[in-house]
Amino acid sequence: MRLIRSFRHMCLFCISLLILAGCDALPTITINLGGQTPTPTINTWTKVAPGVDVRTEVWKSPSSPGASDTVSIVRFDLHYVKVSVAYQPNQPLSMQDWMQKEQALAIINGGYFDGQDNATALVISNGQAFGASYQGFGGMLDVDAQGNVQLRSLRDQPYDPSEDLTQATQSTPMLLINGQRTQFNDNDQASPRSVVATDKQGRLLFIASPGVVFTLDDLAALLQNSDLGLVNALNLDGGSSTGLYVNAGSQSITIDSYVNLPLVIVVKAK
Repeated sequence: MRLIRSFRHMCLFCISLLILAGCDALPTITINLGGQTPTPTINTWTKVAPGVDVRTEVWKSPSSPGASDTVSIVRFDLHYVKVSVAYQPNQPLSMQDWMQKEQALAIINGGYFDGQDNATALVISNGQAFGASYQGFGGMLDVDAQGNVQLRSLRDQPYDPSEDLTQATQSTPMLLINGQRTQFNDNDQASPRSVVATDKQGRLLFIASPGVVFTLDDLAALLQNSDLGLVNALNLDGGSSTGLYVNAGSQSITIDSYVNLPLVIVVKAK
C-alpha cells in the first residue's frame, strides 16, 4: 500500500536533497563513541550503556552497483530498558527536542503521519489510543501492561481493541516475518530508511540509513542477509522523517530528521 506524504514534507525533503546534491554530501550523521569517531566496521558492537550496544556498517545497494551507505544499528536488551511511544500531533518536535523532553537513551522516528501531523494508523501512547488500526497489512510495535515488547505482523496477528496495551505504533510494510523477507509493492525509489526489528534473542533493534541509497526491496534483502539474526523487521516512516538519536554519556549517535516529528519510539533505562 502506498502512503502519500504531505506536500509540505515532500517539499522540505526535495529542497534538502537539492542542497545535498549541490554540495555532494549525504545527510549529517554524527557518531561519537567515547570521544572517538571510528571507521565503520562490520560485526563490531560497542557497549554504550547496560543493555545497549551500537555499531555502524557500510551496506552496499543490491540494485545500484557502487552505491552504499553508512547504517547505524542500536540493539537493546529488554531486561535493561523500557520502550514507549511519544505522540503529540499538536506540537511536533525535532529529534533533539524529543531527546531533551524525554531524557531518553535512544529515540527513532515512528510510523506515518499526514499533513496535519496526525498518525495514519493506530497509536497508543501511555495507555491512550489514537486513530484506527491497519487491517490485513503492515505491522505494529507494542508494549503491554506488564512491559512485554512485541513486534508483529498485523496480517498474521491483527490488533484486538480488547488487548491490554500501553504503547503501540503501526507502520508498513513488514520487511521480515519469521526471518524471511516479505513480498510488497515497491516503487523502486531510493530514500533514507528507518527500521525497528527484533532478533532471535528477543532483543529490539533500531536501524537507520540516512543516505538516499536503498529501495525498500534493497532494505528487505539486506536485512535478511545480514548477520543480525533478525526475526521480524518493520519499515518505519523514512524519507524526510528518518531520524535516530542515541545518548549514553560520552557515546552518541545523531541522525537528524528533516522535519519535526509528532511520533517517536522512545527507549529509556529501567
